[in-house]
Amino acid sequence: MISARNVTLAFGKRVLFDEVNISFTKGNCYGIIGANGAGKSTFLKILSGEIEPNKGMVEITPGERMAVLKQNQFEFDEQTVLNTVLMGHKRMWEVMHVKDALYAKEDFTEADGLRAGELEAEFGEMGGYESESNAASLLSDLGVKEEMHQDLMKDIPSNFKLRVLLAQSLFGNPDILLLDEPTNGLDIETIGWLENFLADYQNIVLVVSHDRHFLDTVCTHVSDVDRSKIKTFTGNYSFWYESSQLMARQMSDKNKKNEDKRAALLDFIARFSANASKSKQATSRKKALEKLTIEEIEPSNRKYPGIIFQPLREVGNQILNVEKLKKEVDGRVLFKDVSFSVSKNDKIAFLSRDPLAITYFFDIINNNGKADGGSFEWGTTITSAYLPMEHNAFFNEPYSLMDWLRQYVPSHVTDADEPFIRGFLGKMLFSGDDVSKKTNVLSGGEKVRCMVSKMMLQNPNVVVLDQPTNHLDLESIQSFNEGCQNFPGVVLITSHDHTFMQTVANRVIELTPKGIIDRLMTFDEYMEDKRVQELRAEMYA
Repeated sequence: MISARNVTLAFGKRVLFDEVNISFTKGNCYGIIGANGAGKSTFLKILSGEIEPNKGMVEITPGERMAVLKQNQFEFDEQTVLNTVLMGHKRMWEVMHVKDALYAKEDFTEADGLRAGELEAEFGEMGGYESESNAASLLSDLGVKEEMHQDLMKDIPSNFKLRVLLAQSLFGNPDILLLDEPTNGLDIETIGWLENFLADYQNIVLVVSHDRHFLDTVCTHVSDVDRSKIKTFTGNYSFWYESSQLMARQMSDKNKKNEDKRAALLDFIARFSANASKSKQATSRKKALEKLTIEEIEPSNRKYPGIIFQPLREVGNQILNVEKLKKEVDGRVLFKDVSFSVSKNDKIAFLSRDPLAITYFFDIINNNGKADGGSFEWGTTITSAYLPMEHNAFFNEPYSLMDWLRQYVPSHVTDADEPFIRGFLGKMLFSGDDVSKKTNVLSGGEKVRCMVSKMMLQNPNVVVLDQPTNHLDLESIQSFNEGCQNFPGVVLITSHDHTFMQTVANRVIELTPKGIIDRLMTFDEYMEDKRVQELRAEMYA
Protein backbone atom coordinates (compact mmCIF):
# COMPACT_ATOMS: atom_id res chain seq x y z
CA MET A 1 0.00 0.00 0.00
CA ILE A 2 1.02 3.61 -0.56
CA SER A 3 -0.55 6.52 1.28
CA ALA A 4 -0.34 10.30 1.42
CA ARG A 5 -0.82 11.68 4.94
CA ASN A 6 -1.75 15.38 5.40
CA VAL A 7 0.18 16.29 2.26
CA THR A 8 0.28 20.01 1.59
CA LEU A 9 2.14 21.74 -1.24
CA ALA A 10 2.12 25.41 -2.23
CA PHE A 11 4.06 27.43 -4.76
CA GLY A 12 4.00 30.97 -3.45
CA LYS A 13 0.38 31.92 -2.81
CA ARG A 14 -0.93 29.12 -4.98
CA VAL A 15 -1.94 26.09 -2.90
CA LEU A 16 -1.78 22.98 -5.06
CA PHE A 17 -2.62 20.45 -2.32
CA ASP A 18 -4.12 21.13 1.08
CA GLU A 19 -4.09 18.40 3.75
CA VAL A 20 -4.52 15.55 1.25
CA ASN A 21 -5.14 12.15 2.81
CA ILE A 22 -5.46 9.22 0.43
CA SER A 23 -4.45 5.55 0.16
CA PHE A 24 -3.92 3.22 -2.78
CA THR A 25 -4.19 -0.54 -2.32
CA LYS A 26 -2.97 -3.67 -4.09
CA GLY A 27 -4.93 -5.05 -7.03
CA ASN A 28 -6.33 -1.68 -8.11
CA CYS A 29 -5.49 0.75 -10.90
CA TYR A 30 -6.18 4.41 -10.14
CA GLY A 31 -6.69 6.95 -12.89
CA ILE A 32 -5.49 10.35 -11.65
CA ILE A 33 -7.71 12.94 -13.33
CA GLY A 34 -8.05 16.70 -13.05
CA ALA A 35 -8.07 19.89 -15.08
CA ASN A 36 -4.85 21.12 -16.69
CA GLY A 37 -2.68 22.59 -13.95
CA ALA A 38 -4.54 20.84 -11.12
CA GLY A 39 -1.37 19.00 -10.08
CA LYS A 40 -1.77 15.44 -11.38
CA SER A 41 1.86 15.00 -12.45
CA THR A 42 3.08 16.87 -9.38
CA PHE A 43 1.20 14.46 -7.14
CA LEU A 44 2.95 11.50 -8.75
CA LYS A 45 6.27 13.25 -8.14
CA ILE A 46 5.37 13.68 -4.47
CA LEU A 47 4.56 9.97 -4.19
CA SER A 48 7.84 9.03 -5.90
CA GLY A 49 9.88 11.33 -3.64
CA GLU A 50 10.99 13.61 -6.47
CA ILE A 51 9.17 16.53 -4.84
CA GLU A 52 9.10 17.11 -1.08
CA PRO A 53 5.74 18.45 0.19
CA ASN A 54 5.65 21.47 2.49
CA LYS A 55 3.82 19.36 5.02
CA GLY A 56 2.81 15.74 5.46
CA MET A 57 4.40 12.51 4.33
CA VAL A 58 4.16 9.55 1.98
CA GLU A 59 4.06 6.06 3.50
CA ILE A 60 4.86 2.84 1.62
CA THR A 61 4.49 -0.69 2.94
CA PRO A 62 8.01 -1.84 3.94
CA GLY A 63 9.75 -3.98 1.33
CA GLU A 64 7.60 -2.85 -1.60
CA ARG A 65 9.34 -1.65 -4.75
CA MET A 66 8.18 1.40 -6.70
CA ALA A 67 8.77 2.03 -10.40
CA VAL A 68 8.21 5.35 -12.16
CA LEU A 69 7.92 6.09 -15.87
CA LYS A 70 10.88 8.41 -16.52
CA GLN A 71 10.26 11.56 -18.55
CA ASN A 72 13.88 12.46 -19.39
CA GLN A 73 14.71 10.82 -22.74
CA PHE A 74 18.41 11.70 -22.42
CA GLU A 75 19.08 10.28 -18.95
CA PHE A 76 20.29 6.93 -20.29
CA ASP A 77 22.02 8.06 -23.51
CA GLU A 78 25.22 6.10 -22.81
CA GLN A 79 23.43 2.86 -21.89
CA THR A 80 22.27 0.15 -24.27
CA VAL A 81 18.55 -0.27 -24.79
CA LEU A 82 18.52 -3.62 -22.97
CA ASN A 83 20.54 -2.33 -20.01
CA THR A 84 18.25 0.69 -19.72
CA VAL A 85 15.33 -1.66 -19.13
CA LEU A 86 17.30 -3.80 -16.64
CA MET A 87 18.15 -0.65 -14.67
CA GLY A 88 14.45 -0.31 -13.91
CA HIS A 89 14.97 -2.88 -11.12
CA LYS A 90 17.57 -0.93 -9.15
CA ARG A 91 18.36 -3.62 -6.57
CA MET A 92 18.74 -6.33 -9.21
CA TRP A 93 21.03 -4.08 -11.27
CA GLU A 94 23.11 -3.29 -8.18
CA VAL A 95 23.44 -6.95 -7.14
CA MET A 96 24.44 -7.96 -10.66
CA HIS A 97 27.31 -5.46 -10.72
CA VAL A 98 28.49 -6.17 -7.17
CA LYS A 99 28.74 -9.92 -7.75
CA ASP A 100 30.42 -9.42 -11.14
CA ALA A 101 32.99 -7.16 -9.44
CA LEU A 102 33.65 -9.83 -6.82
CA TYR A 103 34.28 -12.50 -9.45
CA ALA A 104 36.65 -10.15 -11.26
CA LYS A 105 38.91 -9.76 -8.22
CA GLU A 106 42.37 -11.27 -8.61
CA ASP A 107 42.61 -12.02 -4.86
CA PHE A 108 39.19 -13.73 -4.58
CA THR A 109 38.95 -14.84 -0.92
CA GLU A 110 36.76 -17.32 0.92
CA ALA A 111 34.81 -14.40 2.35
CA ASP A 112 34.27 -13.12 -1.19
CA GLY A 113 32.99 -16.56 -2.12
CA LEU A 114 30.46 -16.55 0.73
CA ARG A 115 29.33 -13.03 -0.19
CA ALA A 116 29.03 -13.99 -3.85
CA GLY A 117 26.88 -16.97 -2.89
CA GLU A 118 24.54 -14.72 -0.91
CA LEU A 119 24.29 -12.34 -3.84
CA GLU A 120 23.65 -15.21 -6.27
CA ALA A 121 20.77 -16.37 -4.07
CA GLU A 122 19.29 -12.89 -3.87
CA PHE A 123 19.77 -12.42 -7.62
CA GLY A 124 17.92 -15.67 -8.30
CA GLU A 125 15.03 -14.75 -5.99
CA MET A 126 14.57 -11.49 -7.91
CA GLY A 127 14.41 -13.37 -11.22
CA GLY A 128 17.86 -12.18 -12.23
CA TYR A 129 18.75 -15.23 -14.32
CA GLU A 130 15.73 -14.65 -16.57
CA SER A 131 16.04 -10.86 -16.49
CA GLU A 132 17.64 -10.33 -19.90
CA SER A 133 15.17 -12.56 -21.73
CA ASN A 134 12.25 -10.96 -19.84
CA ALA A 135 13.51 -7.46 -20.67
CA ALA A 136 13.98 -8.39 -24.33
CA SER A 137 10.47 -9.84 -24.49
CA LEU A 138 9.03 -6.70 -22.92
CA LEU A 139 10.83 -4.51 -25.46
CA SER A 140 9.57 -6.61 -28.36
CA ASP A 141 5.99 -6.43 -27.05
CA LEU A 142 6.33 -2.64 -27.05
CA GLY A 143 7.51 -2.59 -30.66
CA VAL A 144 11.26 -2.19 -30.04
CA LYS A 145 12.82 -4.70 -32.44
CA GLU A 146 15.56 -7.08 -31.32
CA GLU A 147 18.18 -5.49 -33.57
CA MET A 148 17.86 -2.30 -31.46
CA HIS A 149 18.42 -3.98 -28.08
CA GLN A 150 22.21 -3.54 -28.06
CA ASP A 151 22.12 -0.01 -29.53
CA LEU A 152 22.92 2.95 -27.29
CA MET A 153 19.87 4.96 -26.26
CA LYS A 154 21.33 8.08 -27.87
CA ASP A 155 21.36 6.32 -31.25
CA ILE A 156 17.69 5.30 -31.45
CA PRO A 157 14.74 7.51 -32.58
CA SER A 158 12.98 9.53 -29.87
CA ASN A 159 9.67 7.70 -30.26
CA PHE A 160 11.46 4.43 -29.45
CA LYS A 161 13.15 6.00 -26.43
CA LEU A 162 9.68 6.55 -24.95
CA ARG A 163 8.92 2.85 -25.39
CA VAL A 164 12.19 1.80 -23.78
CA LEU A 165 11.51 4.01 -20.76
CA LEU A 166 8.03 2.50 -20.52
CA ALA A 167 9.54 -1.00 -20.63
CA GLN A 168 11.95 0.08 -17.88
CA SER A 169 9.07 1.06 -15.59
CA LEU A 170 7.13 -2.17 -16.24
CA PHE A 171 10.15 -4.45 -15.83
CA GLY A 172 10.37 -6.78 -12.85
CA ASN A 173 6.74 -6.59 -11.67
CA PRO A 174 7.06 -3.59 -9.31
CA ASP A 175 4.69 -3.43 -6.32
CA ILE A 176 3.77 0.20 -7.09
CA LEU A 177 3.75 1.57 -10.62
CA LEU A 178 3.49 5.31 -11.36
CA LEU A 179 2.79 6.17 -15.01
CA ASP A 180 2.48 9.72 -16.36
CA GLU A 181 1.02 9.73 -19.90
CA PRO A 182 2.28 6.23 -20.78
CA THR A 183 0.52 6.12 -24.19
CA ASN A 184 2.48 9.09 -25.59
CA GLY A 185 4.33 8.03 -28.73
CA LEU A 186 2.59 4.64 -28.96
CA ASP A 187 0.60 3.40 -31.94
CA ILE A 188 -2.85 1.87 -31.62
CA GLU A 189 -1.62 -1.73 -31.52
CA THR A 190 0.96 -1.04 -28.79
CA ILE A 191 -1.56 0.90 -26.70
CA GLY A 192 -3.81 -2.17 -26.93
CA TRP A 193 -0.98 -4.36 -25.63
CA LEU A 194 -0.36 -1.98 -22.73
CA GLU A 195 -4.08 -1.90 -21.89
CA ASN A 196 -4.14 -5.70 -21.62
CA PHE A 197 -0.91 -5.74 -19.60
CA LEU A 198 -2.18 -3.24 -17.02
CA ALA A 199 -5.71 -4.62 -16.87
CA ASP A 200 -4.25 -7.94 -15.71
CA TYR A 201 -1.67 -6.33 -13.38
CA GLN A 202 -2.03 -7.55 -9.80
CA ASN A 203 -0.22 -4.74 -7.95
CA ILE A 204 -0.86 -1.01 -7.49
CA VAL A 205 -0.98 1.22 -10.59
CA LEU A 206 -1.44 5.00 -10.63
CA VAL A 207 -1.78 6.50 -14.08
CA VAL A 208 -2.22 10.00 -15.49
CA SER A 209 -3.63 9.98 -19.01
CA HIS A 210 -5.87 11.99 -21.31
CA ASP A 211 -6.80 8.83 -23.24
CA ARG A 212 -10.32 7.96 -22.06
CA HIS A 213 -10.40 4.53 -23.71
CA PHE A 214 -7.15 3.68 -21.96
CA LEU A 215 -8.48 4.87 -18.59
CA ASP A 216 -11.72 2.96 -19.12
CA THR A 217 -9.88 -0.25 -19.96
CA VAL A 218 -7.35 -0.31 -17.13
CA CYS A 219 -8.82 1.64 -14.20
CA THR A 220 -10.78 0.23 -11.26
CA HIS A 221 -10.92 3.64 -9.58
CA VAL A 222 -10.67 7.33 -10.45
CA SER A 223 -8.86 9.79 -8.17
CA ASP A 224 -10.06 13.29 -8.90
CA VAL A 225 -7.70 16.21 -8.24
CA ASP A 226 -9.90 19.24 -7.65
CA ARG A 227 -9.81 22.32 -5.40
CA SER A 228 -6.53 21.26 -3.72
CA LYS A 229 -8.01 17.93 -2.63
CA ILE A 230 -8.02 14.41 -4.07
CA LYS A 231 -11.03 12.12 -3.78
CA THR A 232 -11.21 8.55 -5.06
CA PHE A 233 -14.31 7.12 -6.75
CA THR A 234 -15.09 3.53 -7.69
CA GLY A 235 -15.23 2.71 -11.41
CA ASN A 236 -13.41 3.81 -14.54
CA TYR A 237 -13.46 7.25 -16.18
CA SER A 238 -16.71 6.78 -18.11
CA PHE A 239 -18.50 5.60 -14.98
CA TRP A 240 -17.18 8.59 -13.04
CA TYR A 241 -18.21 11.01 -15.79
CA GLU A 242 -21.65 9.56 -16.46
CA SER A 243 -22.52 9.06 -12.77
CA SER A 244 -21.41 12.57 -11.81
CA GLN A 245 -23.44 14.03 -14.68
CA LEU A 246 -26.46 11.96 -13.63
CA MET A 247 -26.08 13.09 -10.03
CA ALA A 248 -25.87 16.73 -11.15
CA ARG A 249 -29.12 16.33 -13.12
CA GLN A 250 -30.74 14.63 -10.14
CA MET A 251 -29.76 17.48 -7.83
CA SER A 252 -31.11 20.10 -10.23
CA ASP A 253 -34.44 18.28 -10.53
CA LYS A 254 -36.03 19.51 -7.32
CA ASN A 255 -39.46 18.13 -8.20
CA LYS A 256 -38.31 14.52 -8.44
CA LYS A 257 -38.86 12.40 -5.35
CA ASN A 258 -35.88 11.00 -3.47
CA GLU A 259 -37.10 7.43 -4.01
CA ASP A 260 -37.18 7.99 -7.78
CA LYS A 261 -33.69 9.47 -7.74
CA ARG A 262 -32.38 6.53 -5.73
CA ALA A 263 -34.01 4.02 -8.09
CA ALA A 264 -32.49 5.76 -11.12
CA LEU A 265 -29.02 5.69 -9.56
CA LEU A 266 -29.30 2.04 -8.58
CA ASP A 267 -30.38 1.19 -12.12
CA PHE A 268 -27.43 3.12 -13.53
CA ILE A 269 -24.95 1.26 -11.29
CA ALA A 270 -26.48 -2.12 -12.21
CA ARG A 271 -26.35 -1.40 -15.94
CA PHE A 272 -22.77 -0.16 -15.83
CA SER A 273 -21.67 -3.11 -13.72
CA ALA A 274 -23.25 -5.50 -16.22
CA ASN A 275 -21.44 -3.80 -19.10
CA ALA A 276 -18.14 -4.03 -17.25
CA SER A 277 -18.53 -7.78 -16.82
CA LYS A 278 -18.53 -8.26 -20.61
CA SER A 279 -14.88 -7.27 -20.80
CA LYS A 280 -12.28 -9.93 -20.07
CA GLN A 281 -10.17 -7.37 -18.21
CA ALA A 282 -13.04 -6.04 -16.11
CA THR A 283 -13.34 -8.57 -13.26
CA SER A 284 -11.88 -6.25 -10.62
CA ARG A 285 -13.91 -3.29 -11.91
CA LYS A 286 -17.12 -5.32 -11.71
CA LYS A 287 -16.35 -6.40 -8.15
CA ALA A 288 -15.62 -2.80 -7.18
CA LEU A 289 -18.89 -1.57 -8.70
CA GLU A 290 -20.89 -4.26 -6.93
CA LYS A 291 -19.62 -2.89 -3.60
CA LEU A 292 -20.44 0.71 -4.54
CA THR A 293 -23.04 2.62 -2.55
CA ILE A 294 -25.08 5.51 -3.89
CA GLU A 295 -23.60 7.81 -1.24
CA GLU A 296 -20.21 7.54 -3.00
CA ILE A 297 -21.53 9.20 -6.16
CA GLU A 298 -21.11 12.97 -6.26
CA PRO A 299 -21.66 15.59 -8.97
CA SER A 300 -18.52 16.93 -10.58
CA ASN A 301 -17.41 20.48 -9.89
CA ARG A 302 -15.80 20.68 -13.30
CA LYS A 303 -16.68 23.20 -15.98
CA TYR A 304 -17.12 21.77 -19.46
CA PRO A 305 -16.74 23.98 -22.53
CA GLY A 306 -19.67 24.26 -24.91
CA ILE A 307 -18.43 23.00 -28.29
CA ILE A 308 -21.34 23.30 -30.70
CA PHE A 309 -20.83 23.56 -34.46
CA GLN A 310 -23.92 25.07 -36.11
CA PRO A 311 -23.86 24.92 -39.94
CA LEU A 312 -25.21 27.95 -41.75
CA ARG A 313 -26.48 25.63 -44.50
CA GLU A 314 -26.76 21.91 -45.14
CA VAL A 315 -24.15 20.22 -47.32
CA GLY A 316 -25.14 19.57 -50.93
CA ASN A 317 -24.72 16.37 -52.93
CA GLN A 318 -21.11 17.15 -53.85
CA ILE A 319 -18.95 17.52 -50.75
CA LEU A 320 -15.37 16.44 -51.53
CA ASN A 321 -13.98 14.43 -54.42
CA VAL A 322 -10.36 13.24 -54.29
CA GLU A 323 -8.64 11.72 -57.37
CA LYS A 324 -5.29 9.88 -57.29
CA LEU A 325 -3.71 12.21 -54.74
CA LYS A 326 -0.04 11.51 -54.01
CA LYS A 327 2.63 12.89 -51.66
CA GLU A 328 6.30 12.08 -51.10
CA VAL A 329 8.71 13.57 -48.53
CA ASP A 330 12.47 13.07 -48.91
CA GLY A 331 11.88 10.20 -51.30
CA ARG A 332 9.47 8.47 -48.90
CA VAL A 333 5.97 7.81 -50.22
CA LEU A 334 3.47 8.99 -47.60
CA PHE A 335 0.46 8.06 -49.70
CA LYS A 336 -0.53 7.56 -53.32
CA ASP A 337 -3.58 6.66 -55.43
CA VAL A 338 -5.86 8.31 -52.88
CA SER A 339 -9.28 8.43 -54.53
CA PHE A 340 -12.63 8.69 -52.74
CA SER A 341 -15.76 10.81 -52.44
CA VAL A 342 -17.36 12.10 -49.26
CA SER A 343 -21.11 11.59 -48.84
CA LYS A 344 -23.72 13.25 -46.67
CA ASN A 345 -23.66 12.05 -43.03
CA ASP A 346 -20.07 10.82 -43.41
CA LYS A 347 -17.89 11.09 -40.33
CA ILE A 348 -14.58 9.64 -41.46
CA ALA A 349 -11.69 8.48 -39.27
CA PHE A 350 -8.36 8.70 -41.12
CA LEU A 351 -5.53 6.32 -40.25
CA SER A 352 -1.93 5.77 -41.30
CA ARG A 353 1.08 4.06 -39.77
CA ASP A 354 3.10 7.08 -40.90
CA PRO A 355 1.95 9.99 -38.68
CA LEU A 356 3.05 12.54 -41.30
CA ALA A 357 0.74 11.12 -43.96
CA ILE A 358 -2.56 12.41 -42.61
CA THR A 359 -1.14 15.80 -41.61
CA TYR A 360 0.13 16.33 -45.17
CA PHE A 361 -3.16 15.06 -46.61
CA PHE A 362 -5.27 17.38 -44.45
CA ASP A 363 -2.99 20.32 -45.26
CA ILE A 364 -3.36 19.61 -48.97
CA ILE A 365 -7.17 19.42 -49.02
CA ASN A 366 -7.29 22.63 -46.95
CA ASN A 367 -4.98 24.41 -49.43
CA ASN A 368 -2.13 24.66 -46.92
CA GLY A 369 0.15 22.39 -48.94
CA LYS A 370 0.66 20.94 -52.41
CA ALA A 371 0.33 17.36 -53.61
CA ASP A 372 2.85 15.67 -55.91
CA GLY A 373 0.05 14.40 -58.09
CA GLY A 374 -3.71 14.06 -58.33
CA SER A 375 -6.47 16.52 -57.52
CA PHE A 376 -9.32 17.31 -55.15
CA GLU A 377 -12.46 19.44 -55.35
CA TRP A 378 -14.82 20.75 -52.69
CA GLY A 379 -18.52 21.25 -53.45
CA THR A 380 -19.93 24.74 -53.84
CA THR A 381 -22.16 24.39 -50.77
CA ILE A 382 -19.26 23.59 -48.45
CA THR A 383 -17.99 25.79 -45.63
CA SER A 384 -15.16 23.96 -43.92
CA ALA A 385 -13.32 24.66 -40.67
CA TYR A 386 -9.86 23.15 -40.14
CA LEU A 387 -8.00 22.47 -36.91
CA PRO A 388 -4.40 21.71 -37.94
CA MET A 389 -2.11 19.84 -35.57
CA GLU A 390 0.45 22.68 -35.77
CA HIS A 391 -1.23 26.06 -35.22
CA ASN A 392 1.39 28.25 -33.52
CA ALA A 393 1.56 30.45 -36.63
CA PHE A 394 -1.92 31.77 -35.76
CA PHE A 395 -0.62 33.24 -32.50
CA ASN A 396 2.54 35.14 -33.39
CA GLU A 397 1.06 38.61 -32.93
CA PRO A 398 0.26 39.91 -29.42
CA TYR A 399 -3.49 40.41 -29.96
CA SER A 400 -5.99 40.27 -27.15
CA LEU A 401 -8.29 37.24 -27.43
CA MET A 402 -11.13 39.59 -28.44
CA ASP A 403 -9.14 41.18 -31.26
CA TRP A 404 -7.70 37.83 -32.34
CA LEU A 405 -11.11 36.21 -32.77
CA ARG A 406 -12.61 39.32 -34.39
CA GLN A 407 -10.26 38.76 -37.37
CA TYR A 408 -12.14 35.60 -38.26
CA VAL A 409 -15.71 36.86 -38.20
CA PRO A 410 -17.26 35.61 -41.47
CA SER A 411 -18.82 38.00 -43.96
CA HIS A 412 -22.37 36.81 -43.30
CA VAL A 413 -22.21 38.13 -39.72
CA THR A 414 -23.29 41.77 -39.71
CA ASP A 415 -23.33 42.51 -35.98
CA ALA A 416 -20.07 41.21 -34.46
CA ASP A 417 -20.13 43.39 -31.33
CA GLU A 418 -18.28 42.65 -28.09
CA PRO A 419 -21.04 40.46 -26.55
CA PHE A 420 -21.09 38.40 -29.75
CA ILE A 421 -17.33 37.77 -29.64
CA ARG A 422 -17.39 37.19 -25.89
CA GLY A 423 -20.09 34.57 -26.39
CA PHE A 424 -17.84 32.38 -28.54
CA LEU A 425 -14.88 32.82 -26.19
CA GLY A 426 -17.12 32.11 -23.23
CA LYS A 427 -18.17 28.78 -24.69
CA MET A 428 -14.50 27.77 -24.46
CA LEU A 429 -14.32 29.00 -20.83
CA PHE A 430 -12.59 32.32 -21.52
CA SER A 431 -14.50 34.73 -19.30
CA GLY A 432 -14.06 38.10 -17.58
CA ASP A 433 -10.53 39.47 -17.94
CA ASP A 434 -9.43 36.33 -19.84
CA VAL A 435 -10.55 37.96 -23.08
CA SER A 436 -7.84 40.63 -22.67
CA LYS A 437 -5.08 38.06 -22.43
CA LYS A 438 -2.45 38.27 -25.19
CA THR A 439 -2.43 35.42 -27.68
CA ASN A 440 1.37 35.16 -27.86
CA VAL A 441 1.56 33.99 -24.22
CA LEU A 442 -1.17 31.35 -24.32
CA SER A 443 -0.57 27.75 -23.24
CA GLY A 444 -0.98 24.89 -25.70
CA GLY A 445 -4.44 24.06 -24.38
CA GLU A 446 -5.56 27.70 -24.51
CA LYS A 447 -4.46 27.95 -28.14
CA VAL A 448 -6.52 24.90 -29.08
CA ARG A 449 -9.55 26.37 -27.28
CA CYS A 450 -9.08 29.61 -29.27
CA MET A 451 -8.90 27.63 -32.51
CA VAL A 452 -12.14 25.84 -31.63
CA SER A 453 -13.80 29.22 -30.93
CA LYS A 454 -12.66 30.30 -34.40
CA MET A 455 -14.11 27.14 -35.96
CA MET A 456 -17.50 27.57 -34.24
CA LEU A 457 -17.60 31.19 -35.40
CA GLN A 458 -17.37 30.06 -39.03
CA ASN A 459 -20.64 28.06 -38.93
CA PRO A 460 -19.07 25.18 -40.90
CA ASN A 461 -20.88 22.23 -42.41
CA VAL A 462 -17.58 20.29 -42.63
CA VAL A 463 -14.94 20.13 -39.89
CA VAL A 464 -11.44 18.73 -40.43
CA LEU A 465 -9.58 17.77 -37.25
CA ASP A 466 -5.90 16.77 -37.03
CA GLN A 467 -5.22 15.41 -33.51
CA PRO A 468 -7.89 17.63 -31.88
CA THR A 469 -7.27 16.33 -28.35
CA ASN A 470 -3.62 17.45 -28.18
CA HIS A 471 -3.04 19.77 -25.19
CA LEU A 472 -6.66 19.52 -23.99
CA ASP A 473 -7.82 18.33 -20.57
CA LEU A 474 -10.38 15.54 -20.21
CA GLU A 475 -13.27 17.98 -19.82
CA SER A 476 -12.50 19.71 -23.13
CA ILE A 477 -11.92 16.37 -24.86
CA GLN A 478 -15.27 15.06 -23.59
CA SER A 479 -17.10 18.17 -24.83
CA PHE A 480 -15.27 18.14 -28.17
CA ASN A 481 -16.18 14.49 -28.63
CA GLU A 482 -19.86 15.09 -27.88
CA GLY A 483 -19.89 18.17 -30.12
CA CYS A 484 -18.66 16.10 -33.06
CA GLN A 485 -21.12 13.31 -32.33
CA ASN A 486 -24.02 15.79 -32.36
CA PHE A 487 -22.74 17.80 -35.35
CA PRO A 488 -25.19 17.48 -38.28
CA GLY A 489 -22.46 18.03 -40.89
CA VAL A 490 -19.43 16.07 -42.11
CA VAL A 491 -16.38 15.28 -39.93
CA LEU A 492 -12.92 14.29 -41.18
CA ILE A 493 -10.75 13.34 -38.21
CA THR A 494 -7.56 11.68 -37.11
CA SER A 495 -6.79 11.24 -33.43
CA HIS A 496 -4.81 9.13 -30.97
CA ASP A 497 -7.93 9.22 -28.79
CA HIS A 498 -9.53 5.81 -29.33
CA THR A 499 -12.89 6.83 -27.85
CA PHE A 500 -13.08 9.92 -30.08
CA MET A 501 -12.50 7.84 -33.22
CA GLN A 502 -14.88 5.06 -32.17
CA THR A 503 -17.80 7.22 -31.06
CA VAL A 504 -17.66 9.81 -33.89
CA ALA A 505 -16.69 7.93 -37.06
CA ASN A 506 -18.96 5.76 -39.20
CA ARG A 507 -16.35 5.26 -41.93
CA VAL A 508 -12.59 4.58 -41.87
CA ILE A 509 -10.05 5.51 -44.55
CA GLU A 510 -6.43 4.43 -44.14
CA LEU A 511 -3.70 6.09 -46.20
CA THR A 512 -0.81 3.79 -47.15
CA PRO A 513 2.17 3.96 -49.54
CA LYS A 514 0.28 1.60 -51.88
CA GLY A 515 -3.17 3.20 -51.89
CA ILE A 516 -6.07 3.41 -49.46
CA ILE A 517 -8.30 1.09 -47.48
CA ASP A 518 -11.85 2.48 -47.31
CA ARG A 519 -14.51 0.79 -45.17
CA LEU A 520 -17.97 1.84 -44.04
CA MET A 521 -17.68 0.66 -40.44
CA THR A 522 -16.78 1.89 -36.98
CA PHE A 523 -13.20 2.26 -35.81
CA ASP A 524 -13.38 -0.80 -33.53
CA GLU A 525 -14.93 -2.91 -36.29
CA TYR A 526 -12.12 -1.84 -38.61
CA MET A 527 -9.39 -2.73 -36.11
CA GLU A 528 -10.97 -6.12 -35.35
CA ASP A 529 -11.81 -7.18 -38.92
CA LYS A 530 -9.44 -10.00 -39.92
CA ARG A 531 -9.72 -9.30 -43.64
CA VAL A 532 -8.89 -5.65 -43.06
CA GLN A 533 -5.85 -6.57 -40.98
CA GLU A 534 -4.60 -8.91 -43.71
CA LEU A 535 -5.01 -6.12 -46.26
CA ARG A 536 -3.21 -3.66 -43.99
CA ALA A 537 -0.25 -6.02 -43.75
CA GLU A 538 -0.08 -6.20 -47.56
CA MET A 539 -0.33 -2.43 -48.03
CA TYR A 540 2.60 -1.74 -45.67
CA ALA A 541 4.77 -4.69 -46.75
